[in-house]
Amino acid sequence: MEVAAAKAIGAGIAVIALMGVGVGIGNIFSSLISAIARNPAVENKVFPRAILGFALTEAVALFALVIAFLILFA
Repeated sequence: MEVAAAKAIGAGIAVIALMGVGVGIGNIFSSLISAIARNPAVENKVFPRAILGFALTEAVALFALVIAFLILFA
């Protein structure tokens, strides 16, 4: 019983990283919209970099979920 509780607490702690990922993704796309609104001509240069930033930030979320699942089910 105690092991299951410890696993749940550990998985919950591992998932705290998802809050930071949500803030990071929101920041990336708000900056993208702001940059395109100020200068629409730079959309072709800024958009691929924003997608790269999104992908790298989302990778952190996937790693956090994998760690949480390993804690729960391993």
